[in-house]
Amino acid sequence: MVEQHEDTTGSLEHEQSAPWGATRRKKRWWIWLLVVVVVIAGFFIYRWRDAGGEKVKAGPPVRGVPIVTATTYKGDIGVYITALGTVTPVYTVTVTSRVQGQIMQVYYQEGQLVHKGDALLDIDPRPYQAALTQVEGQLAHDQAVLTEARIDLDRYQQAYGRNAIAKQQLDDQQQVVLQDEGTVKNDEGMLANAQVNLDYCHITSPIDGRVGLRQVDPGNIVQANSATSLVVITQLQPITVIFSVAEDYLPQIQTQLRQGSRLGVDAFDRDQTQKLASGYLLTLDNVIDPTTGTLKLKAVFANTDSSLFPSQFVNARLLVETEKGVTLVPNTAIQRNAQGPFVYVINSDQTASMKPVTVGTTDGTMTAVEGVDPGVVVAVNGFDKLQDGAKVSIQNKPGGGGNGSSTTGAGGALSGSSASANPSSPSRGAAGQ
Repeated sequence: MVEQHEDTTGSLEHEQSAPWGATRRKKRWWIWLLVVVVVIAGFFIYRWRDAGGEKVKAGPPVRGVPIVTATTYKGDIGVYITALGTVTPVYTVTVTSRVQGQIMQVYYQEGQLVHKGDALLDIDPRPYQAALTQVEGQLAHDQAVLTEARIDLDRYQQAYGRNAIAKQQLDDQQQVVLQDEGTVKNDEGMLANAQVNLDYCHITSPIDGRVGLRQVDPGNIVQANSATSLVVITQLQPITVIFSVAEDYLPQIQTQLRQGSRLGVDAFDRDQTQKLASGYLLTLDNVIDPTTGTLKLKAVFANTDSSLFPSQFVNARLLVETEKGVTLVPNTAIQRNAQGPFVYVINSDQTASMKPVTVGTTDGTMTAVEGVDPGVVVAVNGFDKLQDGAKVSIQNKPGGGGNGSSTTGAGGALSGSSASANPSSPSRGAAGQ
């Protein structure tokens, strides 16, 4: 009975423990699943945070250096000599009175442009008209005396032919006629003088030009041959500019003149920024100034717009030679370092490369260089941040930068240092600009 009881108890214990073990194993499976899910989630969270951190560390992409560019091109450039000059009229007339009298009328206005023969002033003509009348009367009297003497001479010649008078009487009458002829001739001279004095009472302009400020008024008494001028007239069209160049340039200028070349001359304002007029070299002086070693040159200008004014100081630029078919770049593109001049060439991948160049003829805006070919794109600003191999960002305006027009001014502008330091200095510029 006892054994049966124990077996029954053991059997019951086995039956009661079996469901509990299965439940325990089922709970462990869910725990392991939860752990795996947490690990996977943590892995993805870590990668997401790491990727986000890398984005923060990378920051925005590096932008290129902003620049403006120009394109080199093949063209002609002139060799110039620049010097300070003075505008000088071809003619300057100081009108004074040739007779004495009272000014009756003034016809011109101050600053008026007059032509040759235009009336300027009238001086009281009445005294000279009276003197002319007196001389005319004296001439008429003496002409009558001469006519009478000639009639007598004819009679004496006929009488002498009949041997009615002596030869001495005929000779005396011939001398009387000659004396009367001299008297008449003297009267004619006095008449011409009186007529000239009368004409001097009406003063006209001897040239085309511009009158200055009025210096006399109607009612003033003027003296004959006085040093006081009545009016000054200066010719403005054409007009000349006289300037001096160093004697070192004389052979170069003479070579061009011997070849029959007409050397062009441009006149610029005091700041050398605005071209006032264009003309050509007229002549050279015949002697070099030994005290300064310079030679005077005279250029003539049509001055149709009256942009040149007498005694005005201008900067004269003489073209002595033209270099053809050279590579031209804007002056602003040329930089210098210890190794010499260079330019930044912009490559197709938007990077800059330093390119050494040899600088030749230059003017205020363009320079002839060797070392780069025509059609190359170069930088013209942004040099404070630009380096060899640097990435660039081109900022050209639409339509600009093709030939440097967006960054340079009109050709022919001069550098201000050349003319201020020396009486004359070579300046070179793009021909035809």
